[in-house]
Amino acid sequence: MADQHPGKPRDLRASVKGPLMFSAFFAVIAFVAVLIFASGGSARAPRFDLAFTSAGIAFIVTLVIAAMLSMSYKDNAEHLGKGSGVNLSSARKPTRGFGPARPQDPPSPADGPDARSGH
Repeated sequence: MADQHPGKPRDLRASVKGPLMFSAFFAVIAFVAVLIFASGGSARAPRFDLAFTSAGIAFIVTLVIAAMLSMSYKDNAEHLGKGSGVNLSSARKPTRGFGPARPQDPPSPADGPDARSGH
């Protein structure tokens, strides 16, 4: 995947192998789980019909989800990594709340009522 070039289609093996293996893994898990649990015990015959049906459904659903996730992938724009965001400068101390920075913090309640009124 590291040797991809923009504008060129991906090689079939690199673009299809991952989602197919992912889907096949979940299909096998579903097959084994349904084969064990749907039979209802060792005295009854295993339910291969339900196991194959659930494996097919699990394969298709996970393949569709993987395809939708891979289609929705989008690289970040180049300007996002250039440092044009908010509060990227460490020289300024960030404010404690919303709005512009105040020149001086208000007195704390421990200072008493006289500290606020100036008496």
